[in-house]
Amino acid sequence: MNYNWNWGIFFQSTGVGSEIYLNWFITGSGWTLAVSLAGWVIALLLGSVLGVMRTVPNRLLSTVATAYVELFRNVPLLVQLFVWYFPVPDLLPEPLQVWFKQDLSPATSAFLSVVVCLGLFTAARVCEQVRTGIQALPKGQGNAALAMGFTLPQVYRHVLLPQAFRIIIPPLTSEFLNIFKNSSVASLIGLMELLAQTKQTAEFSANIFEAFTLATLIYFVLNMSLMGLMGWIERRVRIPGMMGGSK
Repeated sequence: MNYNWNWGIFFQSTGVGSEIYLNWFITGSGWTLAVSLAGWVIALLLGSVLGVMRTVPNRLLSTVATAYVELFRNVPLLVQLFVWYFPVPDLLPEPLQVWFKQDLSPATSAFLSVVVCLGLFTAARVCEQVRTGIQALPKGQGNAALAMGFTLPQVYRHVLLPQAFRIIIPPLTSEFLNIFKNSSVASLIGLMELLAQTKQTAEFSANIFEAFTLATLIYFVLNMSLMGLMGWIERRVRIPGMMGGSK
C-alpha cells in the first residue's frame, strides 16, 4: 500500500478560525464523554428501578417493567433516536416546543435527545442485569429479612441490592462500555461528537487513515480506562467467597 502518512495534520489549521484539527478531536471527545456519562446515569437509575420491579411480588409492576424491556430492547437504537429527536418534541406542550426548538442551540437539543435515547435504551439492558443479580441470591435471605420485621423496600435496600450489584459489576461494565460506543449515533442528528469530528477531519484534510486511527486510539484509551476503573471497584466491593474473592 503506497500511502504517505502525515501525523502532523492534527496540528495544522482547519481553515476555520484559528482551530487546528486536534481541537476538533478534543471537542468531539468532550461531547462523547458528556453524552455517555449522562446517558449512563439515566440508565443505571432507571434500570435499577425496573430490575426491582421485575422481581417484586406484584404482577402489575412486573408486567410494566417487562413491557418496557421488550419494547426498548427490540426496537433498533437508530429508530429510537430519530423518534426522540423528530416526532417527540412535536408532542410536547407548546412552551416546551418553543424552548426545545428555538431557545436551545442545535447542539444542546441534539445532546438532550441522544442522552434520553441512550439512557432509556440502555436502561432496558441494565434492568435485566439487576434482575439476574437479585434472582441469583438465595431466596432464604429475603425471607429471613421479612421474618425479622423488614419491610419489602428495606429488604431490597439493605439485603438484596447491595449483594446483587456486587455480583453484576462485570456485566454492568460491558453495558457501560456499550453506551460509550453507542454514543456515535449522535452524529446522525448533528451532534459533533468524536465520530462526527473524525469524519469531518477526514473530509477537510483528506487524511482518512490518520483521522480514523486517532479516533480508534481515543476510543481504545477511554474503554480501557473504564475497564480499569470498574475492575478496581469490583475488587474493592467483592464479598469473600463470592466473585472470586478470597474466603
